[in-house]
Amino acid sequence: MRRRLLLSTLAVAVVAILLLGLPLAYAAHKLIYEEAGQSLDREASAIAGGVAYTLESRRPVTGAAIAREYPGRHIAVTLPGGGAVEAGPRPRPGERQLTATASGQGVRVRLSRPAAQLKDQELRLLLFIGSLALLGVAVTVGLAMVQARKLTLPLRDLAETADRLGTGNARPRRRRYGIPEVDRVAEVLDRSAVRIADLLAASREFASDASHQLRTPLTALSMRLEEMIEAADYPDVVREEGAAAVAQTERLVAVVEQLLARARHDRTGGAVASPIDEIIRQQVEEWRPIFRRDGRDVRIVGEQGLVGMTNPEGLSQIVATLLDNSLMHGAGTVTIHTKPGASSVVVEVGDEGAGIPPELEPRIFERSVSGGRGTGLGLYLARSLAVVDGGRLELLQSRPAVFGVFLREAAEARLAGERVVLGPA
Repeated sequence: MRRRLLLSTLAVAVVAILLLGLPLAYAAHKLIYEEAGQSLDREASAIAGGVAYTLESRRPVTGAAIAREYPGRHIAVTLPGGGAVEAGPRPRPGERQLTATASGQGVRVRLSRPAAQLKDQELRLLLFIGSLALLGVAVTVGLAMVQARKLTLPLRDLAETADRLGTGNARPRRRRYGIPEVDRVAEVLDRSAVRIADLLAASREFASDASHQLRTPLTALSMRLEEMIEAADYPDVVREEGAAAVAQTERLVAVVEQLLARARHDRTGGAVASPIDEIIRQQVEEWRPIFRRDGRDVRIVGEQGLVGMTNPEGLSQIVATLLDNSLMHGAGTVTIHTKPGASSVVVEVGDEGAGIPPELEPRIFERSVSGGRGTGLGLYLARSLAVVDGGRLELLQSRPAVFGVFLREAAEARLAGERVVLGPA
């Protein structure tokens, strides 16, 4: 592209110089000869006047005096009485001459000079015009190189940026070049880079979130299926465990739908007024065998029959995350305490362990922050699920750790005209 710009600019410059230089050279040539002719006319008139004055003064007219005053000219003077005076070198045969004549008071003057004497002046002027033309071409080439560099470098940068976007490096460059059209393309590429970066981040977060969130339901499902296999000789137990496995599978599907909604930056909008006892009891039944294997237990205390605004699958996942967090990092008996708050329904989950280290306490809900073997995603996602339904998840006590899930009251939902479901989730 740079070569094409240089050649096209050079061609335009040469054509422009030719269109201007040739008429200028012709005009200069014509001007030189016109000025030389006018100069000869003035000299001839001056000689005629000088000869007439000399004759009036009764002095002799000599060719030597006239030749000294007008060197390089051939001068022929015709006097009133018919006499003639000649001065200067005679023209050579075939040599081009510039001539001028003048007369007055009976004196006639014919003045001539070789045209070759103007060649040097004409050549100098043509050389000057040619030098200006070459200088113009050189300046044009220099400007064309600068302009070509100014245009090609941004295009090369934009091509590199587009190539980086294709390889997944979606970092915007925020570089502008002072060319409105190119800056517009750069701005569009930067916006595309931001969108691609958001999409890649959302995809990575979704993969990470899905791997974490699906682990807990799959673990519980695997346990149920193992117990079904061990209790195959007892049909009633098999049916009970099969129903629990089906419920766990349905919950797994709901978790996947929630993760997909988060990946689309949607909000589920599925918060309904639901009794929380059944949700908590279901989670305790699923997690109690795991805790008992470690010599621990899970118990439920507090007020029963509370109704809060929540997505049942979301609350199940929040409680499951808190139980899993206590299993990995806590100790002793886990207590789930349900109670009414000032304007909410509170579900507290705590254990008897050492609690949260002081350095992690301010950042416990941040993404990828973990105190040990965990991934640092559980509490972050649990708080996100609570916020989606209009609630919140807070750390109520650090040592031992106690977390509180605050849900909106059903009465608030009735005032807002939201749907109320009083059956089991």
